[in-house]
Amino acid sequence: MLENPKVNIKVKLASLWASATFCYLYGDYFELYTPDKVNSLVTGDNIMDSPAKLLVASVILAIPSVMVTVSIFLKPKINRILNILFGTLFTLMMILIGIMSTNEWYLFYAFLAFLESIITALIVWCAWKWPKEKTI
Repeated sequence: MLENPKVNIKVKLASLWASATFCYLYGDYFELYTPDKVNSLVTGDNIMDSPAKLLVASVILAIPSVMVTVSIFLKPKINRILNILFGTLFTLMMILIGIMSTNEWYLFYAFLAFLESIITALIVWCAWKWPKEKTI
C-alpha cells in the first residue's frame, strides 16, 4: 500500500496557482499561431495597442504568478482572503473569456479558459475550507 500523506493547504494553493499560470502562458503562446496574429503584433493593430493596456495586462497576469509565492508565505487569515478574492475574480474572468472564444481558431482558448476556471474555482474552494487549528 502506498502512503498518501496529507498535503498542506498552502502547498495545495500554490500548486493550483502555478497550474493556472501555466495555462495562461500556454494560451497566450498558442495565440501566436492564429491567423494574422503575428502580423497584428508587427503593425501594432491589436488589443494591446497602448502602453497603458500593456501595463494593465501585466498587472492582471502578475497576480496568479505572485499568488504562488503569497500562498506559501502569508499568514493564514490574509492568505485565505486573497485566495478567495483573486480565485473568484479569475474564475469569473475565465468564464467570460471562454464564452467569448467562439471562433474555431480560438477553441483552444475556450478549452484553456474552462480548465483555468476549474482550477481557480478549486482555489476558492480550498481557501474557503481552510483547516482550523485544533484546540485541546
